[in-house]
Amino acid sequence: MKVAVLDDYFNTVSTLACFDKLRDHEVTLWRDHTDDVDELAKRLSETEVLVLIRERTAIRTALLERLENLQLISQRSVFPHIDVDACTRLGIVVSSDLHQDTASLATAELTWGLVIAGVRRIPQQIASMKRGQWQDGVGHSLVSKTLGIYGYGRIGRVVADYGRAFGMDVVFWASEESRARAVADGAAIATSRQEFFEQSDVLTLHMRLVDATRGIVTRADLERMKSTALLVNTSRAGLIAPGALVEALESRHPGMAALDVFDVEPLVDADDPLLKMDNVICTPHVGYVTVEEWEVQFSDVFDQITSFASGTPTNVVNPLVLTHRRGG
Repeated sequence: MKVAVLDDYFNTVSTLACFDKLRDHEVTLWRDHTDDVDELAKRLSETEVLVLIRERTAIRTALLERLENLQLISQRSVFPHIDVDACTRLGIVVSSDLHQDTASLATAELTWGLVIAGVRRIPQQIASMKRGQWQDGVGHSLVSKTLGIYGYGRIGRVVADYGRAFGMDVVFWASEESRARAVADGAAIATSRQEFFEQSDVLTLHMRLVDATRGIVTRADLERMKSTALLVNTSRAGLIAPGALVEALESRHPGMAALDVFDVEPLVDADDPLLKMDNVICTPHVGYVTVEEWEVQFSDVFDQITSFASGTPTNVVNPLVLTHRRGG
C-alpha cells in the first residue's frame, strides 16, 4: 500500500527498528509541517494509508474529501485532531491504539525534568553562564514540599512515585470517581479543590483533554497558588482556561510555570507572551519524543497497517465504517 508519514521533523521514523514492518509497502516521509489544505491534498493525493505523529497535523473534512485514495489513518493515542465522523462517511478507517493499560514513561520523565529545571532555575543558570556571568538567583529544594497532581491516571501515578522518591508529600485532585479510586488505592487526596491549589508547591496536570476537562483549571484556581509555586503542564494546554495562565504568571501566582504544550502548535512566534516571561520554561511538545517511546508507539501504528492490509483492521475507533470501508 502507499503509505505517507506526516511531520517526521528529524527523519526519525525510518531509523526505528520497527520501520521494517513496512518493508512490503511504499512509504513516503514528510519532514516539514504544513497546515495548507491545498498543499496537503497535493502531497497525499495518491496516499492509501496516512500515518500521523500524534496531533501535529489536523485532519479535517475539507482535506479528507479531497483524498479519494485514502483508506486508513493509523496513529496512536487520542484523536481530537481527526474528523472521525467525516472519515466514517467517506469510508476511511481510523485505527488508534489508546494503550489503556500503559503509561507514557517518556512524558512522565519529561515532567520530572521540568520540575527539577523549574525549582532549581536550571535554564536561567545556564543562560547566565553563557552571558559570561555566574549564579542567577536561588532555587528551591523538593524534599518535604507538597507535590499536587491533578488527575489520577497512568502518567500522574508514575510522576507521584518520582515525587515520593524525592521526599515530597504527594496529594491528588481529580474527578469524584477518580478520587474514589485514589482513596481505594491508599493515595492521599486534598480535602478540597481550594486547598489543593493553595497548598501545592509543585502542581502538575495529568488529564486527557475532553469536553469535561477543557478549561478545568480557572484563573481563580491559579490565583490561589503560592508565589513560590511551580505549575507544570505536559498534558494539554486546553486544560487551562484561555488567557488564564498568562494573567496568573504576570501576577506571580503561581510564581513559575514549566510547559510542554501550547494553545497553538507548533509555537514558533518568538513574541508569544509565554516565551518572553522570565518565570516560564517552555519545551516544544517533546514529552513523548524519545527513540524508545517511538519504538513502542510506531510498532503499534505499523501493526495496525499490516492488519488492515491483510483485511482485519484493528483498534478501529469508527467501527460503523467497516460496513462500507474503502478497499473492503
